[in-house]
Amino acid sequence: MSVIQKIRDKYAVAIIVVICVAIVSFLLQDVFFGKSSMFSQSTTAGKVNGEELDYREYLRRIDVAQNQARQQLQGATLGDEDQQRIREQVWNEFIREQIMTAQYNELGIEVTTAEIADQINGKNPNPLVLQNFSDPQTGQFDRSILDRVRENARQDQTGQLSAQLVQFDNMIAEYQKNLKYITLVHQGIYYPKWLSQMQTAENAQTANISYVQVPYATISDSTIKVTDAELNKYIQDNKARFEVPESRRVEYVSFDALPSAADSAAAMSELVKLKAEMDTTPDIAGFIKLNSELPYYDGFASRSTIQVPGKDSILDIPVGTVYGPYQDNNLVVYAKMIARKTMPDTAKIRQIFIAVQPGLTDSAAKQRADSLETAIKGGADIAALALQFSDDPNSKQTGGEYTLTPSGYFAPELQLVKDFAFEGTTGAIKTVKLPIGYVVVKITEQKNFGPALKIAYLAKRVDASSTTSSEALGRANDFATANQDQKTFEKTVQEKGLNKRIADNISPMDFVLPGLGSSREIVSWAYKAKKGDVSPVFTLEDKFVVGVLTGAREKGIAPLSEVRPMVEAEVKKDKKAEQIIAKLKEPATIEAAASATNQPVLTAEGVSFAQPFIASIGYEPRLSGAAFNKAWGTAKVSAPIKGNTGVFVIKVSSYVPSPQPAMDYAQQRQAYEQSLKQFADQQLFEALKKKSDIKDNRATFFPGN
Repeated sequence: MSVIQKIRDKYAVAIIVVICVAIVSFLLQDVFFGKSSMFSQSTTAGKVNGEELDYREYLRRIDVAQNQARQQLQGATLGDEDQQRIREQVWNEFIREQIMTAQYNELGIEVTTAEIADQINGKNPNPLVLQNFSDPQTGQFDRSILDRVRENARQDQTGQLSAQLVQFDNMIAEYQKNLKYITLVHQGIYYPKWLSQMQTAENAQTANISYVQVPYATISDSTIKVTDAELNKYIQDNKARFEVPESRRVEYVSFDALPSAADSAAAMSELVKLKAEMDTTPDIAGFIKLNSELPYYDGFASRSTIQVPGKDSILDIPVGTVYGPYQDNNLVVYAKMIARKTMPDTAKIRQIFIAVQPGLTDSAAKQRADSLETAIKGGADIAALALQFSDDPNSKQTGGEYTLTPSGYFAPELQLVKDFAFEGTTGAIKTVKLPIGYVVVKITEQKNFGPALKIAYLAKRVDASSTTSSEALGRANDFATANQDQKTFEKTVQEKGLNKRIADNISPMDFVLPGLGSSREIVSWAYKAKKGDVSPVFTLEDKFVVGVLTGAREKGIAPLSEVRPMVEAEVKKDKKAEQIIAKLKEPATIEAAASATNQPVLTAEGVSFAQPFIASIGYEPRLSGAAFNKAWGTAKVSAPIKGNTGVFVIKVSSYVPSPQPAMDYAQQRQAYEQSLKQFADQQLFEALKKKSDIKDNRATFFPGN
């Protein structure tokens, strides 16, 4: 006890200080590192007019979109390009959602529950209802289908709609909001009578003119000097023409790690050993699964659906025979004929799926399936029964109908259904046991009977060996080490005759680059590097890449270095126009203009105020307008006119009544307003998007792999 008391007396103050420091540290931890702290990492993937898209919500939406895409592709794997497209699609949907929601709120646009109900159950159903609840045979809207689907979707006790139908109701609400918004915009479009009268008068006649054209090409570009200050001023005076998104430009060389002759020989040697085993194995499916790069399809495929190199030779070999080896991209393959039979290349079925679920045991599900099978064999309509009883949401609205091909995708757990569709006969009915229930199947059609084949493919990938890859990596490392700046990079490329390639207009969210495939790591580096920096070695699937950042463009107005040729051409054209106009001065006659410039007097007929394209001259809207300048009329020659292809002086010789019949005002108004409405439908959202404050931070959450 004396020892404890001694510790208390000697260290009490120190212990109290330590405890206080710990408490303060704990409290400050949230200030500095908590969710709202000054040092916490943002989880905002982007903002639209201040509304945030959380990174986790962005990923959730991507996941939903990817699952939908996989369903449409019947379970096929999504490639890099598909995933990049989905990421952009989800982001653009969020942008539209926020922009339009703000518009609806500002205008007080709402859709009530009663309105949604009327859109579903009223005399004039919403187009989405008509589209999703139509009779599969006639294509016409069938309200009874809608009623059955909504009733079946209700939960047992609560009577509430399922999540899918709630989502459908939300889609209708969004449709109606957008319809109201567009209707308001359309109602603001009006074609006044005074404008109609003015345009009618303008189009009532055409002009016949004499003109002198002094092409800009008569002055050599080499005689026109421009300064950077003049070029930059032109860019600032025409900002809208030079607005650009953020992007990067990378020039690169790649060192391919392609298989050597020794690598190919090693792969072939291993494949030959496996082939000897394949010749004798009793379990061909298990053997292929364990040893082949190509999966074993334990089914038959029609001749037309088989697409492999050497197809004609493979398809005619006897059962049990092996063909090969042959090359299929980077695979070396042996093909073994397993079996042949005659079967249709297309089969149609109708099915009713009865799921084993809470409230319906396996035996009860089987009893229901057996009852349905008996009813169908007795003449009951399987399509109508599928609408009423099937638990398959993907087919019940179409009466349980599926169209199958031997090699087409069908869920693996439904393989027995597929086998029955092709091995049975048209009209046959069968109940098939599945892992999750029972399915009653009727074969409704089989067509195009012909030879069908079951083939096993023993494939070995020919990859670059570690030695080959190491050699390619060594060359890439040597190049990167010896070329640490853009100047030496370019010099070495030229001296060694390397194939330099360009990846241009790289956006922050790019994952795939043309010619390189999946290249997120390169994109990430490009947005961290400085212009002129040489990259480290990037390891891609079958190559090693070294790049140099040759362009770093920020969002805004394009720098002169990127648009110099175009800007120089425009500024030089302006200077040429000034010289030509100075030579012409104010010509008293068209002949005086011709004499001053040594150019001929030409003529053009049928010049229209409404049509800027003039025969024999081209697109020259200033000339079309000048021909109807009342200050000049037919009595005076025009002042020099700066056109697209040169400087012009014109003289109107006569005005001729237009042969076009005068339109009725009501017709003009309808045509004009319809044209503007179509233009608004196409361009309105882009205009709203341009006026919005959009911040895209997504690249922060997708660093290089």
